[in-house]
Amino acid sequence: MSTLALLGIGAGSIGLLLLLIIRWQVHAFVAMMLVSFLVAFATGMPIGDIISTLIAGMGGTLGSVAILVALGSMLGRMIEVSGGAASLANRFTQLLGPTRVPMALTAAALVLAIPVFFDVGFIILVPIVYGFCKAAGVNPIKFGLPVAGIMLAAHVVVPPHPGIVGGAAIVKGDIGWITIIGLAICIPLAALSQVVAGWLNRKGYPMLPTTAEQFAAFGNSEDSKTSKASAAPSVGTIMALIIIPLALIMAGTTGATLLPKGDSLRNVLGFIGSPIFALMVAVGLAMFLLGRNQGWNRERTNAIMESALPPAATVILVTGAGGVFAKVLTASGIGTALSQSLTATHLPLILLAFIISLALRAAQGSATVAIITTCGLLADAIAGGGYSPLQVALLTVAIGFGSLGLSHVNDSGFWIVTRYLGLSVGDGLRTWTVLTTVLGIAGFAMTALLWVLVA
Repeated sequence: MSTLALLGIGAGSIGLLLLLIIRWQVHAFVAMMLVSFLVAFATGMPIGDIISTLIAGMGGTLGSVAILVALGSMLGRMIEVSGGAASLANRFTQLLGPTRVPMALTAAALVLAIPVFFDVGFIILVPIVYGFCKAAGVNPIKFGLPVAGIMLAAHVVVPPHPGIVGGAAIVKGDIGWITIIGLAICIPLAALSQVVAGWLNRKGYPMLPTTAEQFAAFGNSEDSKTSKASAAPSVGTIMALIIIPLALIMAGTTGATLLPKGDSLRNVLGFIGSPIFALMVAVGLAMFLLGRNQGWNRERTNAIMESALPPAATVILVTGAGGVFAKVLTASGIGTALSQSLTATHLPLILLAFIISLALRAAQGSATVAIITTCGLLADAIAGGGYSPLQVALLTVAIGFGSLGLSHVNDSGFWIVTRYLGLSVGDGLRTWTVLTTVLGIAGFAMTALLWVLVA
């Protein structure tokens, strides 16, 4: 089949996928599976290979993603239920002072966003944002906008979040390097989120009536105070649960970089630095430390952990279906045709990675789908480019930052942020959409700078 025909099928498949998800509101998992079948038939893939290709795409993506998402969800849920999020934010506020509350919340949000999914993490911090905003006499958008911005930035580039982990699995990116790069860039992005949000908030935005009513009622009932401060875990405990798995992962990456293959210490560091083992350690510590602090018995702890799995199941299935779609695009030859066509443009691969991911994000709304689809489209170009593990990690992070920008009405996160902050759709486009796009471009610019330095 000609390159033009393959590219036409690829473009048509993405267009059909967007119609199914956006226009006809078909579940993303079903839509991606259906389009994957159609692409396989349209490109003339042997009928005997179709099912095995789909299974390979699902299994290859979920081999690591399912475990990481499940463990990350359990850890985040225990931090949420124990009151650790509030403890963390309050401690940051004490350290930085009451006049730096927005900075304190943004810093706490960055730390909290590492193990907790964006939607969940933002909802966890909403009561804290409301409380500080009521005390300061300002609308929730003043403190909540930079918090949401940095949490989404961490969500798209820092493991164990599903999009970046799934993308890394497709392009065989090193999770350790991706974690180091993602965190290093998110730290200055936190400051930028604060600055840009402050500029966007230079004018006032009226709150939606429903949000205004909810905000006015916040804190006026004793029922809203579900736990006493003394019962919450210490900030040191929460920080340890976040830092320990990161330290283990970084130790494994350091060992793989500095020690020769076959070295026994490298093998040990590689084992304890695997993301699965690191998160297992964190979950085990959370069961002991948070459970003991809160007085949870084994049944209560198990119930809390189990409650994290139903939402995670949807994320896992959608991520796996994205892997199936990406696998079919590659196996059918569409990925090769696209990579060859893109190479002919003579644009740098890292720039193409960012642009494609940004376009997919704007078109269909899901950052996870944008990351995984882009990784699938560029997998052949990355694999055949002779890139070092660090360069592959930088390409993966660039794809992640592409999925950060242009969050708008087809993104569930857009509705969560605008609802809790009381923004109309128009005001949300003028604030949230602008903020995510600025952060995505800035994150990519720093990634591209690192690419130039290591080239």
